[in-house]
Amino acid sequence: MTQPMLLRRRDLLASSLLAATGAASFAQQPYPSKPVNLMVPYPAGGPSDAAARIFTVPLGNELGQQVIVENLGGVSGAIAAQKVLSAPADGYYVFQGSPNEVILSPLANAAVKLKTEDFRLVAPVSEAVMVFVARKDLPANSVDELIALARKTPERPLSYGSVGIGSLYHLLLEKVQLQTGIKLNHAPYKGNAPLLQDIGGGQVDFAVLVYSAAMGALAEQGRVKVIGQLSAQRSELLKNVPAMSETRELKDFNYKIWSGFMVPKKTPEDVVQRLHKAIGATLAEPGVRSQLAAQTQLAAAPMSLADAQKFFESETARYREIAKSINLQPQ
Repeated sequence: MTQPMLLRRRDLLASSLLAATGAASFAQQPYPSKPVNLMVPYPAGGPSDAAARIFTVPLGNELGQQVIVENLGGVSGAIAAQKVLSAPADGYYVFQGSPNEVILSPLANAAVKLKTEDFRLVAPVSEAVMVFVARKDLPANSVDELIALARKTPERPLSYGSVGIGSLYHLLLEKVQLQTGIKLNHAPYKGNAPLLQDIGGGQVDFAVLVYSAAMGALAEQGRVKVIGQLSAQRSELLKNVPAMSETRELKDFNYKIWSGFMVPKKTPEDVVQRLHKAIGATLAEPGVRSQLAAQTQLAAAPMSLADAQKFFESETARYREIAKSINLQPQ
């Protein structure tokens, strides 16, 4: 073999080795090596979206990469949940989920094929107060008065809105009907923001929704009224609104809603641990906690990955039991 041919073969071999080494190095880059998408399963402007945007900068700082919010509403959040599950399980699509999207939507909608067990809860991030909010001219100023009004006009049922069939808000008001014997008309929406807008416009009589800064502003302007909160005691963030324990009709009707950051169950353990550590550090930041409080949400208590899994399993069992109690059937 001539020397020029030998040199060419050596050059080709060296190039191949460099390419292979480069490819392996690229494949083994530590997570994250590119921006992370945070999927919010409701339109922009609602409380879920507002909470997500509080996390983007500090969580991005902890991860060393930009965190980008993506909004996708529809089917009680299941469309967004399915998009996350359809993406590669590599930690670059994180789902901001609650019982609505990952536990209840598969129980209520036959078209939803995802399973709760398809997700892994990395960490709860916030808790929120749920409230009864009514149109400004509804002749009821408390939950007891609302139920009494519904009993007076069975031929003209009051309308209530939710973020979709099978959402927690829908289930809770179905349970209210079962418990009190009243009849209501359900109007499903794609998200909190458009529903709250229609309550303000008088198109819907009332709803059970997460209390938000936007709702508080509308209440202060006299465009809606908040008549009760679904907790045992008045929240520190909402001291002027009666709790369910103060009612006659729904004295033991106590619920709150949480949201957390989730990933597909098959996501590699080292990626999950990296996310968990970054989320925990973000939740400890005073600025994050104060911004959540401004949105009338509380930062979730720290949990280990094992505790987060136990919490997720217990919440799944709890909400499945609610669905069973009202005989919820997939439609």
